Amino acid sequence: MIRVLSVTSECAPLVKTGGLADVAGALPGALAPLGVEMRTLLPGYPKVMAALKKPNTVLEDPDLFGGPARVVAAKVAGLDLLVLDAPHLYARDGAPYNRPDGQDWPDNPERFAALGWIAAQIAGGGLAGWHPEILHCHDWQAALAPYYLRAHHPDARVGTIMTIHNIAFQGLAPVAKLPSLRLSAADMTQEGFEFWGNISTLKAGLVSADRITTVSPTYADELLTPAFGMGLDGVLRARQGVLSGILNGVDLGVWAPPYRTPTGKRRYKARLRQTLDLPEADGPLCVVVSRLTYQKGLDLLLDALPRLLDQGGQLALLGSGEPELEQAFRRATAHANVAVTLGYDEALARLLIEGGDAILVPSRFEPCGLTQLYGLRYGTLPLVAYTGGLVDTVIDASPAGLRAGVATGLQFHPTTAEALSRAFDRLCGLYSHPDLWLRMQRNAMRHPVGWDQSAADYKALYDGLTGR
Repeated sequence: MIRVLSVTSECAPLVKTGGLADVAGALPGALAPLGVEMRTLLPGYPKVMAALKKPNTVLEDPDLFGGPARVVAAKVAGLDLLVLDAPHLYARDGAPYNRPDGQDWPDNPERFAALGWIAAQIAGGGLAGWHPEILHCHDWQAALAPYYLRAHHPDARVGTIMTIHNIAFQGLAPVAKLPSLRLSAADMTQEGFEFWGNISTLKAGLVSADRITTVSPTYADELLTPAFGMGLDGVLRARQGVLSGILNGVDLGVWAPPYRTPTGKRRYKARLRQTLDLPEADGPLCVVVSRLTYQKGLDLLLDALPRLLDQGGQLALLGSGEPELEQAFRRATAHANVAVTLGYDEALARLLIEGGDAILVPSRFEPCGLTQLYGLRYGTLPLVAYTGGLVDTVIDASPAGLRAGVATGLQFHPTTAEALSRAFDRLCGLYSHPDLWLRMQRNAMRHPVGWDQSAADYKALYDGLTGR
């Protein structure tokens, strides 16, 4: 049995803003059959604390970045949790990272430095009856943990892993915060955590961890380039010998279609149209479940949308994000074949994936992506940009893919509105051949999207660090 402390700022089903939560929530169960005992360290947000039943205090800190704190152990939804109960840092209204007005909490650097500090304490000294052999840290919010472990517990025999879920978020803080973050000025260097005159907590993790992973093989390669590395490509090139890409998976129990064959989608498509007041149409019903951001390429979708609608296609979108994109999609509903719901609704998200013909992911960059995996699982064919994990998970309906009978969706390149428009031409052409479309749906529903292979890859990484 390998003991692993997983450190994350969100974890489904307790708290979620994106794919990180799904991965953090799924990994313990996926790894348990392989002999991994994983405990998940999570901030004690109000929703998290409210979900705990009879928590047991296992660690106390009288002065954790501005106030007293404790770590409580509890089991919730099959997860073995360690929750950092620090009311001065986490007992707040709003989202995990944002105030109710949408702005970042100004003390976010301290809030998540505290998470890393406690992780290092647990890794360095253990808890009564439990000591991790691996410290596995997710994204910038946990990235100071390997640094603190090395700086304050140098004799700890604990392997450290830093997983990048999205390098666009780097946890930057001004140099004036060095003392409040308990960081050494001697490490404010190019070889340390300095990044263009600021502190980068993500960089601290990248230069301190024994191994670095990211969430798809293609994204691992992309991160080594200036186009995708977001200024940290040089750091990653210097450490590419310990960098690997391991695809995310989905929980097959949670994401289980209510039908066994693609023909079962018909009633859900009818229900989706009825729910959104969409008329019958000759073309494919395309769905989007996404944050409305530049990264996700939703501005490209707006530009290419007329090509889809002109061929009898429809669009049903659920999401929120940049105000100008929200307003533009709201205006697009002037067309009878466009339905837009701003915000997030888990039940509607499920219905979109269950009832849609195709799911659109036109991202400019996408480390792994989960919505295309949900689409595959439900026979909702993904139309995706040629980038990151989208490349690694969707088999394009190219002439070769169609001849071999293996296509599961469509890819387009370059990531432009014109290329997306051409992809809509291909999509509508395929949809007009029901037998071919049905074959692709069957391929998609058979495509492996679970955690089996990825869990084995993580286990091999853990084995290497523990010498097993």
